[in-house]
Amino acid sequence: MKMLIAIIKPFKLDAVREALADIGVQGMTVTEVRGFGRQKGHTELYRGAEYTVDLLPKIKIEVALAPDMVDKAVDAILKAAKTGQIGDGKIFIYDLEQTVRIRTGESGVEAV
Repeated sequence: MKMLIAIIKPFKLDAVREALADIGVQGMTVTEVRGFGRQKGHTELYRGAEYTVDLLPKIKIEVALAPDMVDKAVDAILKAAKTGQIGDGKIFIYDLEQTVRIRTGESGVEAV
């Protein structure tokens, strides 16, 4: 099993969710998060005053996948989330040691 975590721009959530559903991903966890990458935030002008926005709003998507689905999911997210601008996000993939469905007790790929 693999855990895929994607950090994307908030307005791309619907496109990414639909792209993952199209390839057969059945569930995901979505969290609103804040952070910064290489750009370290940016400066904005509000009512004539300049201020720095250090932590930008992002969306974190977590998906547990069978190993054969990882490449399809990465491709789907890349196509759906890409704007070509700084801050498009990142995808992280981890080994997932065990998954257990609480309701039935199923484990492994069957639990996803």
